[in-house]
Amino acid sequence: MKKDIYAGLDDKERGRGDGTAAIRRKCTGAALFLCLLISGCGKGTADTGAADTGSVTEEGTTEFTKTLVTSVEAEDGKMLGGAKAEKEVSGYSGTGYAGNLTKDGDGVTISFNVKDDGFYDLDFYCSFTGGYKENYVYVDGEKIGTISGDNKKFEVNTVPHVWLKGGEHNATVEKYWGYVNVDKLDVMTGAPFDTSLYDVEPKLVDPAASTNAKRVYSYLKDNYGKNIISGQYSSGGIYGHEMAIIKKETGKFPAMVGLDMMEYSPSSVEHGSKGTSIDAALEAWENNSLVTMCWHWRTPTKYITGTWYSAFYKEHTNIDLDKIMSGQDQEGYDLLVSDMDAIAKELTKLKDADVPVLWRPLHEASGGWFWWGNCSAESYIKLYRLMYEKFTGEYGLHNLIWVWNAQSKDWYPGDDVVDIMGTDIYPGERVYTSQYPKYMEVAQVTAQHKIITLSENGCHFDPDLAIRDGAMWSYFGTWGGEFIAASETMNYYSDQYTEEEMLKKVYDHEHVITRDELPDLKNYPTGE
Repeated sequence: MKKDIYAGLDDKERGRGDGTAAIRRKCTGAALFLCLLISGCGKGTADTGAADTGSVTEEGTTEFTKTLVTSVEAEDGKMLGGAKAEKEVSGYSGTGYAGNLTKDGDGVTISFNVKDDGFYDLDFYCSFTGGYKENYVYVDGEKIGTISGDNKKFEVNTVPHVWLKGGEHNATVEKYWGYVNVDKLDVMTGAPFDTSLYDVEPKLVDPAASTNAKRVYSYLKDNYGKNIISGQYSSGGIYGHEMAIIKKETGKFPAMVGLDMMEYSPSSVEHGSKGTSIDAALEAWENNSLVTMCWHWRTPTKYITGTWYSAFYKEHTNIDLDKIMSGQDQEGYDLLVSDMDAIAKELTKLKDADVPVLWRPLHEASGGWFWWGNCSAESYIKLYRLMYEKFTGEYGLHNLIWVWNAQSKDWYPGDDVVDIMGTDIYPGERVYTSQYPKYMEVAQVTAQHKIITLSENGCHFDPDLAIRDGAMWSYFGTWGGEFIAASETMNYYSDQYTEEEMLKKVYDHEHVITRDELPDLKNYPTGE
C-alpha cells in the first residue's frame, strides 16, 4: 500500500497548517481537491508588507491575484564572464540592464530575499537581439528552466512555480544561445497548482479500443496524480541489460519497458536488420509488465543520402515531407504508406495476442532533428493523422494507446487522435528537479485534460520534488545505454546522469510504482 503522498513534508510544504494529509494512493475526489493546497505559496509579502490576496467570484470560487514580493535591477547584480551593464537598448528600468551575454560563461546573478517558504513566480524582464533566443535560468546553482523570446523590446519572461525557502537566494541567467538583455527580476507570489489537471478524459480516443487497452488506460488514469510509474527503455526487454542493472542496484524492476520499432523499418530490413521488439513486448505483457513503443523511422532507401542506420536524422536523408503530404511527390507518399503497412503488420501480432501498447510515433518532431520534423507542422499533423487512420481503421489496431510528444503546441494533431501527451527531457547530468515548467507547457497544449507523461528522460527526477511541485508525471521512460549502463557488456551502473543514491530513492519511493507493485493488468477494471 502506498503511503501518504505528503509524508515527510512539513506543514508549509503541505500547504496547510494542521498537517492533514490530503491524498492516499486510492484517494477520493474530495481528498484530491485538498491537494490543491500543496502548491499554495506561503504568506509571501511584498516590501510594503501586503499579504497575498484573492478575489471571490460570483460563483464562490477564489481567483488568485499575484503580488510583488521584491524587485531587483539586473545591472546591480554580479556580472559573469563578459557580461556587463549597458544602456544601448531603450525601455529599461533603473540605470540600465545586464547585456553582452554572447559567449559561454556569460551571465548575471541577481540576489534577492523572500520571507516565507512557498512557491513563487520569477518574472525576468528581457529583450533579445537577432531573433529567437533561449537562455538558461538557475536558482541557487540549480537549473530550473529557460527564458526565451525574440522581442527587441523589454518584456516579461516568467519562470513559474519555483519553490523557495525563506531567506536569500541567487537567480542566474546564463548564456545558452546568448544575445539576451536582462533588465530586472520581479519575484511574485505564485498561484496554487490546479489539481483539476489530474481529472482526465475518461475514455480512449479509439471508440473500438480493446478491453486490455482500456484496462491499461484505466490503471494509468487511476494512478495519475497519486503515483508515478517507473519505466526504462531496453532493447533486450524486461530482462535486458538496463533492467538487470537497475535490479542489481535497487532490488526492483521498472514497471514499464520501452521498445523501438526501428529495426522493422523496411530500409533497415533491406540492410539485414532483424527486429526483436515484438517478441520483447509479448514477453513483457505475459509477465505483467506495461509496454511502450516508439519508432525511429528510417526513411525509405530512395531518400537515404548518408549512413543508412542514421536515416531517421534529417542530415542523412533528403526526404521532403512537405512535398509528399501536399501531393507533389506521389512516389514518396506511396513509400511512406508502404512503410506504415510493414509496421502495422508487425503490430498486428501484438493485437492478435491482445497486448496493449502505449504507442508513441513521430516523436520530438518540433525539434527538427528527425526527418518527420524537418517540415511544416501542417505536414507532420497530416502524417500523424494518416497513421492513426491507417492503423486503427485499415488494420484494426485497437490495442494501441496513442501517445503524442511532438514537443510543441503548434504540432498538436488533435484531441480526437491523442490519448496521452508526453515530453522528452534531457536536462543534463544529475538534474533532479521535477521539470514543472515543462509539465505545465504540455498541460497547456489543449483545453482537454489528458494524462501527461515524461515519455523520455536522461537523468531521473526526485519524486519528492514532483510531489511538492504538482508535476506528477504519469510515468517516466529513462532512455537506455549511457543513462544507466557504464558498460555495454557488464552489468555496471553509470552514475554520470543519476547518482546511485538517487536511483535507489526513486525505485524505493512509496509513490513510484515498480513491476512487483503492478496489479494484475489482465484483470484490471476497465473503468466503464
